Amino acid sequence: MPEEDDGNRATNEVELDITNVAHGGVFVARHEGRVVFVPDTMPGERIRARVGDTSHDRFWRGELVEVLEASPERRPHVWPAAAADRPAAQRAGGAEFGHIRLEHQRELKRRVIEDALQRQAKLSPEAIASVGPDGRPLRVEPVTAETADGTGWRTRVRLQVDGSGRIGPFAPRSHTVVPVEDLPLATALVQEATPFGQLFPGAESVDVVATGLGTSHVLVNEAAPRAGGRGQRSRGRAGQPQKRQPRPRRRPVPIRERVGDREFRLDARGFWQVHREAARTLTEAVQSAVDEALFDPRAANLDLYGGVGLLAAALGDRFGSTLRITSVESDEAATDDAAENLAEWVGAQALTDRVERYVTRLAADASASERARLRAATVVLDPPRSGAGREVVDAIASLDPAQIVYVACDPVALARDLAFFDGHRYGMRGMRAFDLFPNTHHVEAVATLTR
Repeated sequence: MPEEDDGNRATNEVELDITNVAHGGVFVARHEGRVVFVPDTMPGERIRARVGDTSHDRFWRGELVEVLEASPERRPHVWPAAAADRPAAQRAGGAEFGHIRLEHQRELKRRVIEDALQRQAKLSPEAIASVGPDGRPLRVEPVTAETADGTGWRTRVRLQVDGSGRIGPFAPRSHTVVPVEDLPLATALVQEATPFGQLFPGAESVDVVATGLGTSHVLVNEAAPRAGGRGQRSRGRAGQPQKRQPRPRRRPVPIRERVGDREFRLDARGFWQVHREAARTLTEAVQSAVDEALFDPRAANLDLYGGVGLLAAALGDRFGSTLRITSVESDEAATDDAAENLAEWVGAQALTDRVERYVTRLAADASASERARLRAATVVLDPPRSGAGREVVDAIASLDPAQIVYVACDPVALARDLAFFDGHRYGMRGMRAFDLFPNTHHVEAVATLTR
């Protein structure tokens, strides 16, 4: 067991053999029978690590000190500001796979997906081996025109602001801002627009957004005001600090993005896929994931967590002007944009509502005729990183739709929801995975489910 200093913090160093990759961008070793998670390495390496967090009973966390035996898949980090030769508190977060060759990153992401399908979705090895297109093994596909080192793809970057007004990403697993002078994962237009070296005192963060149409925007997000005025925390009767006041509503900054021949209106701060080719990739993936034999354009089709209507429009472009679809999104501004973006389909509507509330109400109140149209429906859902969850899955399954297309940015949340759907006899017919976040641990997946 590690020795501890007077501050009860583990200080000793241990040699470890890295054997696997874990969800979240960390790698797995064992020391005296206990799991140790270490970033900045990869399977097949022998390293020296400093164990810095022993607070968990089931695992410890370590910090890479030295690579003793390197994997042939290791390369110089694509972003020196994020490399492991910098102290952890001065290391930029957001590029945790940047030291790994790009092709091997995709292999590691495939392993994470398959591990989640085994552990959370409880799929058999035989089912996992044939989960890819046409019953083949799954692979993580690169997007069209990806760069050789996986840089130059981010069209949106949020930089945090420290107490001195300097901008940069957080260091990994902390709220320490690391000032940087470049953003190699970002597109050239984002890099050109980023105000490196400028100060933003009093701001909370700065967003840099570059559209596919060639415009760029720098958006300063002011911190929420504190009670008591003049930037000071006031104190209540018990002398406790008051919470921040609600943040004022930020003024929309309308922008336009193009996917193929179609343009979409949205707010620059609103959700849009980050990779320069992601919207096109997911449009085509969802179009191909829908089984045409099960699709009825006149059914009560649903686009849940619909954003500004990207995936509803994908169905409209594939199945034509007779499409009926309801896009549901909790953000009112995004719903307003979706209404415009879907205006050419008379049978399309965009509703502002929380998805769990909408589908639960629909399951409880739908008439017999509505239920018939829902049974013929295709449901597309693109939930946040936390997934849809049991309440939403139960409500969707109770509607008995013909097919479900699930777009996921977190393999563990997806696998958990697949297990929930399996409890309602919805099985996965196939899955594709896409490397929409090179040099990070994130990966996107599109799965089709039917009964």
